[in-house]
Amino acid sequence: MRAAAATSHRGKYGIDDTPLLKSWARVLIVWVFLGLLVAAMYFLPSDLRAYGVLRHFADPDASGPLVRFETHAVTNEQVAIPMADGLLRARLYIPVGVKHPRGMVAVHGIHHLGMDEPRLVSFAKAVAGSGLAVLTPQIDSLADYHVDKDSIPMIGESAAWLDNRLGGQKVTVTGISFGGGLSLMAALDPQSASHMRALVLMGAYDDLARTSRFLVTGVQELPNGTRQRHPAHDYGASVFVYAHLNQFFPAGDLEAAHEALRDWLWEQPSQAKIAVQKLSPPSRDLINALINRQIEKVRVLVELTILADQAELAAISPHGHVGDLQVPVYILHGAADNIIPPAESLWLAKDLPQAMVREVLITGAFSHVDPEKDASLRQELRLVKFVGDVLRAAN
Repeated sequence: MRAAAATSHRGKYGIDDTPLLKSWARVLIVWVFLGLLVAAMYFLPSDLRAYGVLRHFADPDASGPLVRFETHAVTNEQVAIPMADGLLRARLYIPVGVKHPRGMVAVHGIHHLGMDEPRLVSFAKAVAGSGLAVLTPQIDSLADYHVDKDSIPMIGESAAWLDNRLGGQKVTVTGISFGGGLSLMAALDPQSASHMRALVLMGAYDDLARTSRFLVTGVQELPNGTRQRHPAHDYGASVFVYAHLNQFFPAGDLEAAHEALRDWLWEQPSQAKIAVQKLSPPSRDLINALINRQIEKVRVLVELTILADQAELAAISPHGHVGDLQVPVYILHGAADNIIPPAESLWLAKDLPQAMVREVLITGAFSHVDPEKDASLRQELRLVKFVGDVLRAAN
């Protein structure tokens, strides 16, 4: 039986070049390995920090080796930011042991606790634990359930203050919920934008009138011209009415209507019922419809008010104003968000200069402003990557 011939590779001139090919293969493998190693060194630390941020955001008491990776202790202090008409209260969260941290301004949404809202505090501590100094300014109008233009310069001044406090490194601005649209409006001012490294929009609005319509119709309007049923949170109509009281109630009922809706939104129903008794019968019926979540009874009134306030709402909406934005933007939205519908982030991605849109993620791993506990592994990994990309940009 003939012995099997040894395999070889003969080149153009019949010379056995197998050793040369093996040498090149080894070199290629080494370079691929080094490339993967460099990529891992660049991406892995940020992604592990991102995992830690999300775990601590969802559960401040979370523990485990991955959660503890590069997680710093955090201190915080009350600060005052000089404004043209006084001082703006804020809280600064500082990572212990980080000599020259980069910075983030986290702008809260509509909630009466403002910068002390528990989810915002958890978020700020989680991000600060990853090594960033986090500033949370108190936006009083948002704490009083109003979205107005006076909040916009407060956000810009907060970014400038933190930038200067950290030695002039520019900062990332994260706008949450209705604070997201206002943060984007702040970035349109060149002076404010000069202090911003990036914008992160979490459940933000593009058009306030369109978002307000959604809150009473449960229909989101998509950029492709279609409409889609999407359940809306039934407290949204109360927020809109509260912000436009004088268009829904006669002068004699304004004070009691303010008390009733404020207490209802602050989850103090027994106090709200006391204030309701002070109202005239028509006003009492309107408040009771809101409190009893009978949105169909107020829908027409709200839609007419949105139409009447179109110019005012447009003035505090990014839609139609963001063509000259010069700050990179990361957009995150919960697929089931029932306060600001995910279609608003699709509108943002369409309206913003494409060169400034770094990433858009609409995901079931996020609700309105919280990570979802029942997300799939794939959704969770995609969210970790998004947050990792934000941390890399912030640093």
